[in-house]
Amino acid sequence: MKILHVITRLILGGAQQNTVMSCAAQVAAGHDVHLAYGPIFGPEGSMLAEAEASGATLHEIPSLVRELAPVADFRCYRALRQLVQQVRPDVVHSHSSKAGVLVRGAAWAETQTNFWGHAADMTLPDTRVIHTVHGLPFHDHQPRLKHRLYVGLERWAAKRCHHLVAITPEMVNAFVDKQIAPREKFTVIPSGVDVAAFAARPEARAATRARLGIPDDAYVVGHVGRLDPLKGHADLLDVLPRLREEGRDVWLLFVGDGFGRAAVEGHVHMKQGRTVITGRVDLADVPGCLAAMDVMTLPSYQEGQSRTLVEAQLSELPTVAYATGGIPSVMGGGAAGRLVPTGDKDALAEAVLALMADPQVAAALAAAGRAHAVEHFGAEKMHAELLELYERLVHTADRTDPHPEKSR
Repeated sequence: MKILHVITRLILGGAQQNTVMSCAAQVAAGHDVHLAYGPIFGPEGSMLAEAEASGATLHEIPSLVRELAPVADFRCYRALRQLVQQVRPDVVHSHSSKAGVLVRGAAWAETQTNFWGHAADMTLPDTRVIHTVHGLPFHDHQPRLKHRLYVGLERWAAKRCHHLVAITPEMVNAFVDKQIAPREKFTVIPSGVDVAAFAARPEARAATRARLGIPDDAYVVGHVGRLDPLKGHADLLDVLPRLREEGRDVWLLFVGDGFGRAAVEGHVHMKQGRTVITGRVDLADVPGCLAAMDVMTLPSYQEGQSRTLVEAQLSELPTVAYATGGIPSVMGGGAAGRLVPTGDKDALAEAVLALMADPQVAAALAAAGRAHAVEHFGAEKMHAELLELYERLVHTADRTDPHPEKSR
């Protein structure tokens, strides 16, 4: 098969890791894989080197920018149509919201007959258009007009693809609740993580702590993710005095960087010390950072799945997170990690303190988390399920059916 993936930015993030890993696996399986993306910028870090190493043919689209920009967006739409015509893929697979809307519109125009039923504007009737929902572009903290705009764009785009992939069932539920697409148009394929790359690394604990200036006997509460207000770094800082009551030597370790760094560094509790921000970390160094932690937390207000929680589970760390987005699926409904209500900082502090007070419970939770992650979030599982979906859609009996899944 010839496969074209499109994503907005190749920054260091979960959707980007998913996409690049998919490209590499599909190249290894013998497919002709192309990856298109917009300009890479920002403090989060770049996935360009990994994309180049994947074996996919890369295409940078200068007009594919994250922000709403009507002139650039129109140019991007035209560039994507030209790219689809040039590559002539069997499958166009979009990732991330901005690229997802533009490429679904562009690719759909190349696969469908015009208003009168003629094929004058249709060059690739056999191309299948797929989009993965890695996270929700709309959330409760948006202004109402922006929220309605994003829901409307997703409804428009959902009608311009043959199938949708969601990385957790919660993403399906959110799209169905907003009447964006019917449930039968979805397949749930969790975002896979390289199981072999993550495991408990007690030998790395002391070395990483020494490098970061953290004492061996401190209790380290960690967070891996870009520095962004929705990731909840401020919530952890808010509860820090509670965690340090009764003389507990508790440190916070924030792994990552982002445009929200200044706000995190300016938090009043950062000035009290015993807090570390690593800045941008290479993917190969993440396991070592996890080894330095006693518990991994993610008080995030917006998540499709969270690869970092899965990585922590594979590293045999107990995990605590807000029950937002797709996180309940990652935590096995609470059996593989502690779930607390989104925004409930008192519950967040109590969950961490409970694990701190009972190492045996923490160890049991860590073991359950690893077993859950291995079963549900392995990369090989994701690769096999994606290729199975591609094959089914490409070889469906009625290739003009815009909803081939209904013909099964």
